[in-house]
Amino acid sequence: MAQSQFDNVTVVKKANVYYEGKVTSRTVLFQEGSKKTLGILMPGEYDFGTDEKEIMEILDGELLVKLPGENVWKEIKGGESFEVPAKSRFQLNVKKISDYCCSYIA
Repeated sequence: MAQSQFDNVTVVKKANVYYEGKVTSRTVLFQEGSKKTLGILMPGEYDFGTDEKEIMEILDGELLVKLPGENVWKEIKGGESFEVPAKSRFQLNVKKISDYCCSYIA
């Protein structure tokens, strides 16, 4: 079962804002050096790139994702997650406001 809260962390006050505020997140830093972001995706279509491998957990909402090298969109709903390889791009088509947690894997 996924964690419902993170204890003993540092939160970066400045928000990460993309696509004129339609995608926002806050960075959470953990004592052992790992990093996650917690954010909201408003309905729309987005293209993102990543340097590190990411695991994107959709806490609530509904979207389609097209992962690198794929030709089909995969439906993701609240409670599901997907993995994005390092140094790649992926597309999102957000159908309903989506709450997410993104884990970065060094």
